[in-house]
Amino acid sequence: MLEIRLNCEHCNKELKPDSTEAMICSFECTFCKSCVDLVLENVCPNCGGGFHQRPVRPSRNLKSDNYLGVYPASDKRVYKPVDVIEHNEFSRKIKGIKPERR
Repeated sequence: MLEIRLNCEHCNKELKPDSTEAMICSFECTFCKSCVDLVLENVCPNCGGGFHQRPVRPSRNLKSDNYLGVYPASDKRVYKPVDVIEHNEFSRKIKGIKPERR
């Protein structure tokens, strides 16, 4: 089950559970779409994978209690701004490779 973290790890932007700007990698590192596109260039600084839009968990009970009321978003906040120079060096070699091929 996704944690649904509430902030961008790089810029600390608020990413509410219904945000369509939240992007995650397969380890659920969470960044805003702007940071993924403009800073990270679709390379996760923690694992090297790519990003996808984070799914939105329903806010109300549509079926079988599978909603935020029973499974709330995490209160865990991760804020560790990326060293852009270091990330550029890391991602330079792999950003041209499609994430599914990395």
